[in-house]
Amino acid sequence: MPVIALLGAVFVIGFEQLVQWQYGPMGIVGLLLLTIGIKAKNPTCSSIGAVVLAVMVAGPAF
Repeated sequence: MPVIALLGAVFVIGFEQLVQWQYGPMGIVGLLLLTIGIKAKNPTCSSIGAVVLAVMVAGPAF
């Protein structure tokens, strides 16, 4: 069981670093809001996080 938890933690940290590298601090804020909203079962918070991430992904490429 600890191996699964360790692999999960490594995956989450790697994904967060990828989002921050690709989309900057606003990407981390969106991911954080989405995660908190899902864990707290708060549709408003998760929706705001999903919208922030969608805007970051669909935004203009410079």
